Amino acid sequence: MTGQVRTVDGRVAGRRGQATRQKLLDCLSEMLSSSPYRDVKVIDVARKAGTSPATFYQYFPDVEGAVLEIAEQMATEGAQLTSLVEGRTWVGKSGWAAAEELVEGFLEFWRRNDAILRVVDLGAAEGDKRFYKIRMKILNSVTNSLTESMKELQAKGKVDKDISPAAMAGSLVAMLAAVASHQKGFQTWGVKQAELKPNLALLVHLGITGKKPTK
Repeated sequence: MTGQVRTVDGRVAGRRGQATRQKLLDCLSEMLSSSPYRDVKVIDVARKAGTSPATFYQYFPDVEGAVLEIAEQMATEGAQLTSLVEGRTWVGKSGWAAAEELVEGFLEFWRRNDAILRVVDLGAAEGDKRFYKIRMKILNSVTNSLTESMKELQAKGKVDKDISPAAMAGSLVAMLAAVASHQKGFQTWGVKQAELKPNLALLVHLGITGKKPTK
């Protein structure tokens, strides 16, 4: 952990305090994977971390404050999703590979952070601007990169000039987020994970290039 970590009352936490704070966050993350967000109590998090509620309140104002901290860390990681788009070529076989890797990276990120993303989606849906900003931080990283890629393709005459790059990129990323958060639901429709990825990649490729992929 880098930089200064402060307690709720403004004191700088030492190495031991930082370790305790991180352990509380780790335990909370684990609990969110198995319990509804609103059922998680401070006393339960503290007990799981082997400390007291008083110690929890030294670092976080409440459970929601700790959840926001986890969400911010996750959003910082999510901003790296832009690497799946930047510098990629969408022409020929490289375009199909780019679509596949974008889909795989997006789905894997959502699986890895499923518990906290569910809380972020819930908060954003309820109008909490803090959660909304976190959600958009993740989505914007990919949307902005895709928009630039489509503008470059347009400038080269490879994408119809009537298409709005921002609208298309935003629609594709919103679709990816919706599918990623519904991965388990596809199984109830008889769709296997191995079938989901190539079909989703096909939609992404068609949206960006307007063409069937060269495999």
